[in-house]
Amino acid sequence: MNVTIGTRELVMGSRYLTELRSSNDILEDTDALRLRLAEEGYLLIRGFHDRERVLSAREEFLRKLQAMGRLEPGTPLDEGRISQDNRSMMWGGGAEELQADFPRFLDVVNHPSVLDFFDRLLGGKSMTYDYKWPRAVAHGGNTGAHYDVVYMGRGTKNVYTMWTPFGDTPLELGTLAMCLGSQHFSKIRQTYGEMDVDRDNVATGWFSEDPVEIVDTFGGRWATTSFEAGDAIIFGMYMMHTSLNNMTGRYRISSDTRYQLASEPVDERWVGRKPKGHYAWCKTTPKPVADARKEWGV
Repeated sequence: MNVTIGTRELVMGSRYLTELRSSNDILEDTDALRLRLAEEGYLLIRGFHDRERVLSAREEFLRKLQAMGRLEPGTPLDEGRISQDNRSMMWGGGAEELQADFPRFLDVVNHPSVLDFFDRLLGGKSMTYDYKWPRAVAHGGNTGAHYDVVYMGRGTKNVYTMWTPFGDTPLELGTLAMCLGSQHFSKIRQTYGEMDVDRDNVATGWFSEDPVEIVDTFGGRWATTSFEAGDAIIFGMYMMHTSLNNMTGRYRISSDTRYQLASEPVDERWVGRKPKGHYAWCKTTPKPVADARKEWGV
């Protein structure tokens, strides 16, 4: 099967693209989970969330999109058909700000079962950033390849992202893709990985929009899979990831949320009653990432 990332078409099973591996076989073995996370950079867990809880939260997002005029009139709500303006949405905000519109979403990503898992995985009391990033991606939308650390690296570097699709998400809807081995790209970690978008004001924060260039230049291999409602993938701050283009006429609804040990330093931009978020990034003309990469020598 062929998939599209940006302007590139990749073939599943080629040197550029393979399938993500499920970790359900070791789900009860904490040491094995930690080892796989360290070695492979991610944990794909099927049925991590309660499916009905996820689908209930999906309905919240769809009703919000409908109220905003973003769904095609006269089509079934649960299909999430995109209206003609084809606009993506991101409702980033603190838990208090999201509570009014998306309480069932918060129940999914803040659920005791999620925090219990991170307590076990991290070996201590965990916490989640108050700021959450739910989004609805329109036709043609995708995210360029990046490390999360450039957006949230002011506290501990042992922060983990959980990407949750809200609905069954086949490849053509625009799934997440991991660059296998990218957590070991030392030159990128030492340059781009030291960037802070608020301090350095580099446009988008993405390292590249070309998945082929990354493999050809630095190594690794992209991996993705189809997801079902309830699935989740967890990865660290130095795992290069991107998303496939949404090639359909339906919204891809997903969220990325963050977790860490409560005892470790926290990036102050993303916690509190009303997290301040990015306060300087793109407030003035940003530096093109191509210029930054020339300076870094990558």
